[in-house]
Amino acid sequence: MSMKDLTPTRRQLLSAIGTSAGSVAAMQAMVALGHAAESQFTGPPTLSGARKGETVLVLGAGLAGLVAAYELTKAGYKVQVLEFQGRPGGRNWSLRGGDTYTEVGGAVQKVQFQPGNYLNPGPWRIPHHHKTLLHYCREFGVALEPFIQMNHNSYVHQTDAFDGKPMRYKEVATDFKGHVAELLSKAINVGSLDDKVSGEDKERLLEAMRAWGALDKDMAYASSLKVSGQRGYDRAPGGGVEGAPTPSQISSLSDVLDSKVWNQMGFFFNYVMQTTMFQPVGGMDMIGKAFARHVDHLITYNAKVVQIDQSATGVAVTYQDTASGATATAKADWCVCCIPATILGQIPMQVNDAMKASLKAVNYSASVKTGLEFKRRFWEEDESIYGGHSFTNQPISLISYPNYHYFKSGPAVLLGSNAGGLGGSLLAGMEPAARLEAILAQGEIIHPQYRQEFMNGVSVAWARVPWNMGGNSRWSDDARKQHYQNMVAMDGRIVLAGEHASYIGGWMEGALTSSIDAITRLHQRAQEA
Repeated sequence: MSMKDLTPTRRQLLSAIGTSAGSVAAMQAMVALGHAAESQFTGPPTLSGARKGETVLVLGAGLAGLVAAYELTKAGYKVQVLEFQGRPGGRNWSLRGGDTYTEVGGAVQKVQFQPGNYLNPGPWRIPHHHKTLLHYCREFGVALEPFIQMNHNSYVHQTDAFDGKPMRYKEVATDFKGHVAELLSKAINVGSLDDKVSGEDKERLLEAMRAWGALDKDMAYASSLKVSGQRGYDRAPGGGVEGAPTPSQISSLSDVLDSKVWNQMGFFFNYVMQTTMFQPVGGMDMIGKAFARHVDHLITYNAKVVQIDQSATGVAVTYQDTASGATATAKADWCVCCIPATILGQIPMQVNDAMKASLKAVNYSASVKTGLEFKRRFWEEDESIYGGHSFTNQPISLISYPNYHYFKSGPAVLLGSNAGGLGGSLLAGMEPAARLEAILAQGEIIHPQYRQEFMNGVSVAWARVPWNMGGNSRWSDDARKQHYQNMVAMDGRIVLAGEHASYIGGWMEGALTSSIDAITRLHQRAQEA
């Protein structure tokens, strides 16, 4: 077989390289659809001159409602917040031992985690460029710690690759780039890219491929100590007489392609998923609690909003006490409504038809997150995995390892699922006990220690969360084009806010920036009234 026979066509080569960037392209599309983006935050709002005694009713004490209450109070408004739950934070939430959670359908889960362990069922990481959230964490003294996003020692698992055996990310990622580098160098050497690459660039590109792909002197990707320095050794270097390392055996291009590792490689290039990321020390709900220290006295908890009315002079909101069922009405000059679109669309609200239609136009994810508590940190002790994620094509989607209490003995909690799409819907349709069993069965394919080390677990299927009925907003490009501006436009004395009313859907940053924009426009309208 000749070198020419081994050389892919330019179309095949570019297709292969393009495939490796598929996740990046997908994320760019997500940015355009408002699922992930950098914040436009330049500083907190500077609101001043509120008329004495002017009142604002804030619906919902998630982050959007909390920042609205905090900043409007600073500006001089009299604020009241109505919150369905008995706590602040909304999806900014952590479950700890002793907590009880009841999902739609009445299934009750009692969290049995040991002290110090927790699950963040909603947001669980903070990108370094989400400036609004980081600003308020600094202002309120919320301690942050690194969230390990990329871990070369975690696993990649595809049921149809490597006979279903999980592989270390470093192995398949190194093999992928090595094989691609070899193919590209062959294409360059036989002149396949002469119409695209100048003579000078050709030499530089070959030099780059040799270094990037760890190729040998013949521009071939083959097992060697050089390659093992990236993908790992069969026997690692040591000291003394038997200290010489043994190189590992590379995988074939076909096996690597079966693994679809480019999805993970692309994932780590996604702008919103790049390091450095953070998490609050002690649980994500530390952020909601920090806001509440400033505005808790303004919040009426266990208040279920059942009707929203407005007139030319003010707003009236009817709500029920969730314990007694007693009905009351709260009145104000203005209203910032931060109730998720999934819930708000079911509440009678006196706004224009276009705004009502916008609430029906946005979809929500079917995320299922699960916290599994184990007797020991076997992923650290047995497999040297410290933080990061292992990926699988099973419904659970991934396993994420805790980023706190490294090396600590005793029980620890990992994230056993972050299911979405069809996988999330499948798991959400199960009762909690059956759901937990399915998640354990999938997880033990990656970690055989699961059953022996398992203690207890809790799962949150967001489609069955009573106060949200979905994970986070998912705008399609057509729906956003037609309905988004109608959602964020102020209608009379009511303005909507939340991650669904932003181009940073699914992130706390979206909720905060949306709310700041909403209260800024509300303040301007109030000044003009």
